[in-house]
Amino acid sequence: MCDVGEFLGFDPFACEEDERDAQSDGEDYDDPRALSPKQLGRRGEEAACALLRRKGYVILERNWTCPAGEADIIALDDGCIVFVEVKTRAGIERGLPEEAVTAQKRARYERIAGFFLSQYDGPGARVRFDVIGVLALPRRRALARHLVNAFATGD
Repeated sequence: MCDVGEFLGFDPFACEEDERDAQSDGEDYDDPRALSPKQLGRRGEEAACALLRRKGYVILERNWTCPAGEADIIALDDGCIVFVEVKTRAGIERGLPEEAVTAQKRARYERIAGFFLSQYDGPGARVRFDVIGVLALPRRRALARHLVNAFATGD
């Protein structure tokens, strides 16, 4: 199941912290290609969180790190713990953002999930791996594709 091409018609990138950052580092919000990869990734994660919240997910963690690596978003969806990899691009010349989730990245997410679950003592026994591809557009807009249950363990 996936939500294909959901246009985030609101400003998913707006928050007070981002406004301060923009004033201090001169980011050009009208052209996502002017952002550094780190800035672009942060904007994509903001858009992904906004999309998930709008769908009723509860964000448990952002940029959660462990010895296996970092999970962009860990959320709760109707009793299911969801590990979300977010890929953001400013154009599709190199393919769609979600196409950048490799077998190596999927295996790393499985290891990350193992670390998280060994420490987690909240609700939710089921686990799912989602991918959100974000295409940053001019005028602070985004096009997001949410791939629900994008891969299973062992893929």
